[in-house]
Amino acid sequence: MQTQTDITQLQWSDVLLLNDAKTDLTHQEFIDLYQQTGAAQGSAQLDLYRELVAHTVEHFGQEERWMLAAGLNAGHCHFSEHRNVLEVMKEVERRAQQGDIHLISNMLEALAEWFPVHATSMDAGLVAFLQTAGYDTSTETFKGPPPKIELMSPEQGCGTAGHC
Repeated sequence: MQTQTDITQLQWSDVLLLNDAKTDLTHQEFIDLYQQTGAAQGSAQLDLYRELVAHTVEHFGQEERWMLAAGLNAGHCHFSEHRNVLEVMKEVERRAQQGDIHLISNMLEALAEWFPVHATSMDAGLVAFLQTAGYDTSTETFKGPPPKIELMSPEQGCGTAGHC
């Protein structure tokens, strides 16, 4: 089992930089909350974990709005990965509230493995796709008239560099 010092090893770095100000800021906030949660103990850790869950709900919701605006189908694997991660995070929150606080450390360990891979694959693909489509994540609008977008099937482009 990792110590709390080990858990806080998920750090912001240039490897995670996706060159989209809104995405990068959201990811930095996620990592900051992650680190604060890992450094805390007891009820303070549970309170911070709740903040991390709430931030993640908004974070994923933001990306999902962008994907829908750009024509991605809600059945796309990026959506399902978000659903799966949030389902586990919320279950850990529920069980931690019932006294299984140690599960937060386990979840943080899993997030430390998952987040860099997700950010540098699915989120990097999403950013590239949105930039190509002329979508501005700061205003959540297209620059100029929206391009004619054919809805992608859930299987198309999943996790590839050209898609998210």
